[in-house]
Amino acid sequence: MSKARILIVDDERLNINVMVSILSEDYELVIAKSGEQALKRVAAQAPDLILLDISMPDMDGYTVFERIGEMTGGKKIPIIFITAMRSPEEEIKGLKMGAVDYITKPFTPSIVEVRVANQIEAKRNRDELERLNRTDALTGIANRRRFDEYIMLQRESIVRSEAALSIIMIDIDHFKQFNDCYGHAAGDDCLKRVAKALESRLDRTTDFIARYGGEEFVVILPATDSQGAAQCAERLCEAVSELDILHDQSGTCGHVTASFGVATLLPEQREVSVEDLLEWADQALYQAKLSGRNQYRVAGQG
Repeated sequence: MSKARILIVDDERLNINVMVSILSEDYELVIAKSGEQALKRVAAQAPDLILLDISMPDMDGYTVFERIGEMTGGKKIPIIFITAMRSPEEEIKGLKMGAVDYITKPFTPSIVEVRVANQIEAKRNRDELERLNRTDALTGIANRRRFDEYIMLQRESIVRSEAALSIIMIDIDHFKQFNDCYGHAAGDDCLKRVAKALESRLDRTTDFIARYGGEEFVVILPATDSQGAAQCAERLCEAVSELDILHDQSGTCGHVTASFGVATLLPEQREVSVEDLLEWADQALYQAKLSGRNQYRVAGQG
């Protein structure tokens, strides 16, 4: 397991040195000596935990806390306030803002170690739960919930980037007959192998695949026009066929195949909703099935 990344924000070198001596063996540490530096560090790479001094000359810790919340759009980075102030009012203020804990100066190494370790473990547990909530339990790829989030983000970005957004709807051909013939265990194995094969043919880190439901999958291709999406669909179609999974009950051929529907949203089509885009892809998928399956069709091209 890689070391957790902790951002230490304090304008006093002595405090930083003490924190480094306590934490450097177990964590990857990043230092910021002012609020502005802290914001730049977070923008460059979000840490797993922030140790944030309250009293700093250019921007106090409370302001930094609020700015980080604005920057991350509500994505939770746990923050422990560091302060020499011991009044209950100050502690209550910080906790009400959303800080996960308080550490007072002068530092007691054992207390620092335990409180930091507790928050790092809590974040890892939250991250794992979040990952599970967005992952399809059978195939290991993204689930419908994660798809809904990602497609909305990409829908918003095409207006800013002036780039096309394409999606590919995918349906395994004659899957009910496959399940009826070979059993649900074989059906589950088929879904897992198809998902892995599809994922392996996506070229870019921004390309995204999710299980849409049952034997359906969906691929999101940011900054991809209809020609590029069609080429991707062709590769994906070949990937499923190359698995060569026996399917005696297929009305298409002797192995498992899939059909694909491609749709593209252009930057100037700002009035078109995500629901419309999905409907276009679904209609194209329907045309691929009508045309004999084991192929793709592009929306608007017959």
